[in-house]
Amino acid sequence: TCQVKQRVTDAVRYRQNFNQDNFNVNVIRHARTSPDGKWLVFNAVGYLWKKALPDGKPERITNGIDFEFEPSFSKDGKSLLFTTWNDTATGAIHKVSFPAKSKPVKLTTEKGIYRSPSFSSDDKRIVFAKEGGNNALGGGFTVQPGVYIMPAQGGMAEFINAKGRNPVFVDNDRRIAYESPRSYGSYKTDGSDDRTIFRSTYGSQFIPSPDRRWVAFIDLHKVYIASFVQAGKTVDLAATSTDFPVKQVARDAGINLHWSGNGKQLHYTLGDQYYTINVEDRFEFVSGKADSTFRIPEKGISVGLEMKTDKPSGITAFTNARIITMKGNEVIEDGTIIIENNVIKAIGSTTELKIPAGAQVIDSRGKTIMPGLVDGHAHGNHFRDGLTPQKHWPYFANLAYGVTTMHDPSANSEMVFSQSEMIRAGHMTGPRVFSTGTVLYGADGAAKAVINSIDDARSALRRSKAYGAFSVKSYNQPRREQNQMILQAARELGMEVVPEGGSFYFHNLGMILDGHTTIEHNIPVAVLHDDVIQLWKNSKTAYTPTLIVCFGAMSGEYYWYQHTNVWENKKLLNFFPREVIDVRSRQRTMVPEEEYENGHILVSKSLKKLQDAGVIINMGAHGQIQGIGAHWETWMLQQGGMSNHESLRAATFNSAWSLGLDSLIGSLEPGKLADLIVLDKNPIENIRNTESIRYVMVNGRLYDTETMNQVGSSKKPREKFFWELNRNPSVFDWHDESETEGCSCGRH
Repeated sequence: TCQVKQRVTDAVRYRQNFNQDNFNVNVIRHARTSPDGKWLVFNAVGYLWKKALPDGKPERITNGIDFEFEPSFSKDGKSLLFTTWNDTATGAIHKVSFPAKSKPVKLTTEKGIYRSPSFSSDDKRIVFAKEGGNNALGGGFTVQPGVYIMPAQGGMAEFINAKGRNPVFVDNDRRIAYESPRSYGSYKTDGSDDRTIFRSTYGSQFIPSPDRRWVAFIDLHKVYIASFVQAGKTVDLAATSTDFPVKQVARDAGINLHWSGNGKQLHYTLGDQYYTINVEDRFEFVSGKADSTFRIPEKGISVGLEMKTDKPSGITAFTNARIITMKGNEVIEDGTIIIENNVIKAIGSTTELKIPAGAQVIDSRGKTIMPGLVDGHAHGNHFRDGLTPQKHWPYFANLAYGVTTMHDPSANSEMVFSQSEMIRAGHMTGPRVFSTGTVLYGADGAAKAVINSIDDARSALRRSKAYGAFSVKSYNQPRREQNQMILQAARELGMEVVPEGGSFYFHNLGMILDGHTTIEHNIPVAVLHDDVIQLWKNSKTAYTPTLIVCFGAMSGEYYWYQHTNVWENKKLLNFFPREVIDVRSRQRTMVPEEEYENGHILVSKSLKKLQDAGVIINMGAHGQIQGIGAHWETWMLQQGGMSNHESLRAATFNSAWSLGLDSLIGSLEPGKLADLIVLDKNPIENIRNTESIRYVMVNGRLYDTETMNQVGSSKKPREKFFWELNRNPSVFDWHDESETEGCSCGRH
């Protein structure tokens, strides 16, 4: 035995409040400034808005119910193009007069996924992209994706080239410029003479000015302006380029880069802030004044869009139920829970509680009610970009299996936070969605976060917080002091840090010592001895082991493919593209049982030791298989020796506490939000009974989990998913093909 003294830093953890009546929208997408500089148009919470600059109040541009995206002005500013998406009707391009409110005109005649329309310089033609099928929107009507041209009044579209995104007319409409990954090029309007103009190791979103004197771009999150070099050959463009002038113009980050009509100003946004950079202020040779006087703006103009939080009205009473409150070990055997609007008003014995007049009463005799599941590590297919579906099937799969809160520790910030706000506003159905947004990735790549100073760390966290994040994920930052700088910045900004050690044992231990909020993924040593247990016990760092992707062993996911016929789960297939389920489960890996005994189950036994010592263990299903994966993870915690009640606590209260959400969710108590599940069977008797969910309630709205129709006092049937629209032959019960996603580590 060796006696060792270690200094353990307090973990960063802050109480979150997410039940305000109104909220400020942080995710401004597809922002464009009118040619006269008087208006800002943008997408937020699913729709297009306009704001009179500088201090007008945002208002809807149309009264449409289809989601609206990617506005683009005509050269005179009197017309606006935009795309729409409807899960049933698919996509279209529309044109609307501006700024007066008028009825949009649909320009396209064929169904498809339409992207980024743009006028020619004479406003007589439109260039746009058609996108191939994807995981969120389906694959119907996506033959021959690529760049197209059509008349500005609508009509037949002409295919130009399969290459490129965000196409625009250039060179007096003789060529079409486009973006590709890490490059920018152009070809003639017949698709020939393809030339690469810029290429970049880390750059993206290359936006030349209208006069082709400048090019704005993003390099490792930050925004730069460079001289547009007419070199007659491909130019390597980077923040560190020295062959031509390059200047940084955003302190932390920026998106929605676009130029003023005269090319003298660059506009961009970050969070709800709208920024304008005068080129002459940044380059000495333009104005003749020293650019040392230029200060990168810390704040811009606030867009100022405020939305009402969606909350139902009415009173619902569940009576005669067994209620597992997660308030300690409390179980009320014959209980009643009363919900008013979206809040629990009372809970207790059925014989003692009086049901308010006018309440809808749901007799839950023989059923068990418990808090909704809180998945602390839930990748929810948020890595993508582009258009947003009206129904995001991973949300429905999770709700159908009782997951009422998801925390996604690695996602596309723009996508995950915009959809989170859409749920909050009632424009999408889903669990509560929280996220770190884009991971603070330490390894090389175009999305890496360079952390070599405390100011680097502050900048990285500010850009995440701008979207609405209260947590960040550091991953593969190779040096301990880098993680410590991230933690210092987190303490200054009131944020949490949920890191992944990348399967490096000593990396994980340093994270515990330094005060991280959680450790994500299991430590790659199955058997933990007293030294590690005592260290962890004396920290406040929680643990989200994700046994479903167990490091150093067979992932626990394969246990359930081996022992259950997942492809026969009819309820799961109601909310899952069959192609995803079949690929993962029909051709399954079969291994001897000892591989699991010495794998995730052995890790789970160490989790039981840690829990008994006082370490908080969380359920996190990694998004491996939406919805049911949360149950597998909970069952695997029980396989290591946790009691059924302890496993349920890890899946509810523990995850909520770890993330600072426990004042509002995680247990059933008066004053907390109405997130709960109603089960036909008792999970205290058999942990596998967690799957027997009859109803799920999230934020006071009640759903039948077999159909995900909204029931109760407000009734609303679920509309069809893309694979239910009979776009394919019915000889075989198949679904539209869809792409799958992996997490940021690239291994899963």
